Amino acid sequence: MDGNIKLIFSGIAILLALIGFVPYIALILRGQVKPHVFSWVIWGITTTVIFFAQLEAEGGVGAWPIGLSGFITILIAILAYLKRGDSTITRSDWGFLMVALASLPLWYMTNDPLWTVIILTTIDMIGFGPTFRKAYNRPFEDSRVFYIIMILRSVCSIVALEAYSVTTVLFPFCLAIGFLIILIILQYRRVVLSQQIA
Repeated sequence: MDGNIKLIFSGIAILLALIGFVPYIALILRGQVKPHVFSWVIWGITTTVIFFAQLEAEGGVGAWPIGLSGFITILIAILAYLKRGDSTITRSDWGFLMVALASLPLWYMTNDPLWTVIILTTIDMIGFGPTFRKAYNRPFEDSRVFYIIMILRSVCSIVALEAYSVTTVLFPFCLAIGFLIILIILQYRRVVLSQQIA
């Protein structure tokens, strides 16, 4: 695929990230969205490290949206903590966080970008655990539009990659799947709870 097309898809992915994240941050600041701090801490760390691994694996402009997302994800983790987005932290949430943090040294010990991405993508998927639980129990405290935009951003990031390999594709692909699962849970639970109220 032509380099200009890759650059266009990278630009679209960055624009989608901004379109998704800016209103999401505004909703957090207004207290209308309450993200789970543990998930966002895990995602912030892994996304940032994977960005550097993708650059090393020649992901090129396709890695840029992941880099931007890593920075913003860390910002959202900080806001989630400061605004106490989700104060109901369960024992299983602590378990997800401990497993994720305990796994982080593994990526440092490998010099191979592939294993770095595999390990960190696995950690990132573990990070979805608290948000899956929260989406199920309190589906009205998150934004479906945000997750739709993040799915589209992940797809554009994949298209924009300059080199296709497990190292470059695995993370954005798994993110898209994770966001899709959250979206399905939110939609399903909103319908169920709305029917119970009616």
